Order: sequence, then structure tokens, then C-alpha cells
Amino acid sequence: MVAKGDLVVAPFTFCDGTCAHCRAGWTSNCVNGGSFGNHGIDGGQGEAVRVPLANATLVKVPGSGHSDQTMRSLLTLSDVMCTGHHAAVSAGVKPGMVVAVVGDGAVGLCAIIAARRLGAERIIALSRNPARQELARSFGATDIIPKRGDGATQAVLELTDEIGVEAALECVGTGQSMATAFAIARVGSIVGAIGAPHGVVVPIETVIFRNVGLRGGVAPVRKYIPELLPDVLEGRINPGRVFDFETDLDHVAEAYAAMDERRAIKSLVRTGTL
Repeated sequence: MVAKGDLVVAPFTFCDGTCAHCRAGWTSNCVNGGSFGNHGIDGGQGEAVRVPLANATLVKVPGSGHSDQTMRSLLTLSDVMCTGHHAAVSAGVKPGMVVAVVGDGAVGLCAIIAARRLGAERIIALSRNPARQELARSFGATDIIPKRGDGATQAVLELTDEIGVEAALECVGTGQSMATAFAIARVGSIVGAIGAPHGVVVPIETVIFRNVGLRGGVAPVRKYIPELLPDVLEGRINPGRVFDFETDLDHVAEAYAAMDERRAIKSLVRTGTL
């Protein structure tokens, strides 16, 4: 039970924790749940937010007096870190694997953290942005491909002796990013896709004739927070570094503009002291 004064992490979806989907671990698809901003619930960017089904939805954070760095990383557990983790889990990342991450936004960068945490031996990041490349390397990327489309595909295949990667993490959602993920996936591997799809066509011929699977979707964040929380609190992962732009509620439009114009990876909006 949550109580007044508790420090909590709120997933971007709420859930009852008891329906068939929740019991199976798919809290993002709760029969009685939903997303903030829908179902008559105000969005999460405010000084106070009402959380439906709070006892099932919210996750208590132990301890107090956490550093600003830790608080930033705790914030990522509400969405981007767990979503990047979902990409890695969906793609079946295991120790020793060769993995590629398509997308260098906050979720893609968190997917690199997740892949490394799950034991990937080689992590190929597709990024053309020098600042994001640097962050990707610090998170665990072993190779950087500064290309898109056919150029990126060819570069990855050259790095993998023309075989492809054992897990492809699609973290964008465009037709090109999905096509790239399938093109670099080796026979029998899985594409873990979590990018919101727009203009995407799944190459069914690749699925059938190369035995490449597709998994992913909206991340069951509430399921993943307890697993990732200790690593954040103990400093083993620091996903809060994706926040490279900060403002307040009065200037939230600028926060969105900075991300849209790729001047920022992820914006942090403060309503007070984190």
C-alpha cells in the first residue's frame, strides 16, 4: 500500500494488477487500465497528478535523500528505460550475443544499457549524432554505424561476416528503421520493436523465408520497474544521463521543440525539487 509521503515511480500506464493480462505480466494492456491523458485522466505533466488504481500502479522507492543523478534515473523507469529494456527482452538478448540497436533517441540509448545489462558481448549502435554516439559508447555500445538505410545495413553485415546480428532492437518506428532491423537480423533471430509505428510494413517474406521473428509493443513498465530499480539505486546503471535539456512547466513547449529539432535527446520538466 502506498501512503502519504512515499517516493514512488509511476508507469506511463495504470493497471489493476489482478486481471488476466496483468497476472501474465502484460500490465500495459490491463483490462481495467489505461494511459495518462486518456480516460478522463489528466496528463502526467503537472504539479500533482491523480493516479487511478494507485496501489497496483505505483512502485515505492526505498530510502530517502537520493542524489539528483539517481532521481533522474528513477524518472526514466516511468518510461524510456523500461521501454528500452522491453526491446531487449522482446528480442531475446542473452549473454554473449551480438546485438544491434536501431535508433539513438532516449529509448534506443536505454536499449543499449539494457542489452549490456543482459550480457550482450557486442552492441552495434546506429547513430549519426556525435553527442549521442558518445553517450551510446559510455552506455556499452562497442561499434557505431553513422549511416541509415542501405548504407547502415551493409555496414552491419560487414561487421558480422555477412551473417547479421542475433538480436535487432528497433527503437524508432519508421518504415526505414523497421526495414533496417529486419535486413540486419540473422536467420532465426528476433526483431524487438518498440517504436510507435508509422508508415511501417513488416517484410513477411523475411519472416517466413529467413525465420526472423517480430516481438515487442507497448512496454509493460509496471512489470519491469521492480527488476530495474535496484540497479538504479545501487548505481549499476545510470539512464538518467539521457536527460540533456531541462526546463519548467511554464516552458514545456520549448522542451518539446528541443526534442523535435533534435537539440535534445530527452527533456526533463521540473515542478520543484526532484
